[in-house]
Amino acid sequence: MTTFQPSRSHALACMKNFVPLMGQSYTSKRNYDLGTGNHNFVSQLSPYVRRRLITEQEVVQAASQAHGLEGAEKFIQEVFWRSYFKGWLERRPGIWNSYVQGVHEDLEEVNSDPNMEARLARAESGETGITCFDAWANELTETGYLHNHSRMWFASIWIFTLHLPWRLGADFFYRHLLDGDPASNTLGWRWVAGLHTRGKPYEAKAWNIAKFTNNKFTPPEGEIASDIQSLDALEPEGLPALQPLRKPSVPNRELPSALLITEEDCHIETFLPEMLNICSSRSLVSSLLRSPRPVADHVRLFEAKALSDTASRLKVDATQMECLDPMILASWAKEAGAKQIVTAYVPEGPLRDWLRKAEPALQEAEIPLCEWQRDWDANIWPSATAGFFKVKQKIPSILSSLEIF
Repeated sequence: MTTFQPSRSHALACMKNFVPLMGQSYTSKRNYDLGTGNHNFVSQLSPYVRRRLITEQEVVQAASQAHGLEGAEKFIQEVFWRSYFKGWLERRPGIWNSYVQGVHEDLEEVNSDPNMEARLARAESGETGITCFDAWANELTETGYLHNHSRMWFASIWIFTLHLPWRLGADFFYRHLLDGDPASNTLGWRWVAGLHTRGKPYEAKAWNIAKFTNNKFTPPEGEIASDIQSLDALEPEGLPALQPLRKPSVPNRELPSALLITEEDCHIETFLPEMLNICSSRSLVSSLLRSPRPVADHVRLFEAKALSDTASRLKVDATQMECLDPMILASWAKEAGAKQIVTAYVPEGPLRDWLRKAEPALQEAEIPLCEWQRDWDANIWPSATAGFFKVKQKIPSILSSLEIF
């Protein structure tokens, strides 16, 4: 089972241990996946960064201080990819909505097609007969983690060799990955399918798998599909138009406030001014929202412990409540005598969808939901309008404006 420990102290220790490898070592070896327990060439910080037990800014600052911008260029770019995807989805929320609807439609198709149901079950249980794919499926479900290169190979085989719906593959990942993120996961699968960078799917190749697993896996000729075709024909209308970035309501320091802690940001002590009047605190458990299918126990446990660690550091009694009836937010705040709910920014994804359902009751109670937004996001997201290159070009200026380097 996974050795990831959901606490800020452990995250900081893991980051410190990997800092010496964030430079040339990462640049030259990051694509090698040597198997479960041997992911020594990648940081494995993503479960912590996803919940901001440690922040992107802290990780990038550590890398740049140790190796300089040029020496840590590849590592820093990978951190920016996650933020780019978040910003891209903020600008095109319709992509998330179509994914959610599509998962339900795909599951209905599976339920009516015994053959597809059997093929899906074999893929998820690691019983396809494709050795590398089955090993990755088992590693994912057992540990909650998978090397990024293997995620790409896995998704490509799922879509183009096994001919399974890409959204159900994304759902499989999202239900099991400790670092599962609605933007990175959804857009990563779309990228492999040729839907993100239109018409350019990612093809898993036997020689590439053999090389970057040090021949642990050597798929025989013909086992993996070649000359694949992008799925962009499934979306003939193309990408939706860009939307303006959502501007959150800023907390009023003078009002009695109900503090809401979510897994979207477990380092909110950086936001809390001493004079903010907190009259009640709650932690919102939301991982169950990831899918209409059961979410892995290790994902739910990691979230619960990360929220507990955050409350402990804040020294608040933040009883955990699950995302069931959205009415609970307004009821809790009213009973506490709060005039606003304050929380860290919640980007597009299942929790944002749930909060939207809570808005009518909050408006009726005249209790606004106010959010802190990190400067990191505010500096990157405006450039996340097309491909990654636009963000990549601006990395030095963004880091300068954030006083990181």
